[in-house]
Amino acid sequence: MSSRKTVGLIGTGLIGGSMALDIRSCHLADTLLGYDKNADNAAEALRLGIIDRIVSYEELVAESDLILLSIPASAAAALLPDILDRIGARVSVSAGVDAASPVVLDVCSVKRPIVDAVRNHPARGRFVAGHPMSGTEYSGPQAARQGLFEGKVGIVCDAQDSDADALACVEALYAALGMRLVKMSAEQHDIHAAYVSHLSHVISFALALTVLDKEQDDKHIFDLASGGFSSTARLAKSNADMWVPIFESNRENLLPVIDAYSEHLSRFRSAIATANGPKLRSLIETANRIQKIIQ
Repeated sequence: MSSRKTVGLIGTGLIGGSMALDIRSCHLADTLLGYDKNADNAAEALRLGIIDRIVSYEELVAESDLILLSIPASAAAALLPDILDRIGARVSVSAGVDAASPVVLDVCSVKRPIVDAVRNHPARGRFVAGHPMSGTEYSGPQAARQGLFEGKVGIVCDAQDSDADALACVEALYAALGMRLVKMSAEQHDIHAAYVSHLSHVISFALALTVLDKEQDDKHIFDLASGGFSSTARLAKSNADMWVPIFESNRENLLPVIDAYSEHLSRFRSAIATANGPKLRSLIETANRIQKIIQ
């Protein structure tokens, strides 16, 4: 990271904004540039000190040493080839790839469509497919906070396709932000993310819809809401602009996971409907094994 004097942020929301705040606090860059299609978000990021200047997309790519691509996965897959085209032109003008050549890191929750979009691109090596496994149910620059990634997993996908110096840059960034590096393929990532992240959001959204349906008839239902409901439904506050592209981009992996969840839900329904205590106990005690994974 020591040679990455200018960091450009494409998308100034929760993840990109939080990463920018940590980069600033760790003195990893001299200048933080920002571009966001939402002008209000860009202005808010400037006001909050997440970025130093608002620039155009073209200016950001031309001036940045490290570009953080923090936009929905579908938008990232569409934009990344153009970014690498522009970086390729910069590298050609500066007589080849070296430790000062620009690096692009995306932080999206779905990886396969993004890496597929640039798999054969001549400047593919300047791109690192990343995913810091952290976040909250809130969105926008105002949700960004320092320390969001401390102690979390920082994933790099298809590392063999990135140039050694680009990979080293991202590894150093992850380390500075307190993340533990994990490498895997894009395919593995998207399957695992469907289980541990995307499904939980689907469940939370469905739970919220179920309770909201009841609330139309019984205004007291939320009076009874306590910690268990709040923790389970918390993710239902997540932004649709973020999660619609995730669900669509990873539907190939997410649909079988939803089907598997539905099968387990049906087993619970059957056991409850027949007052089958032993079956219920077996289901619950089997589920309790999750504590070996989640402390």
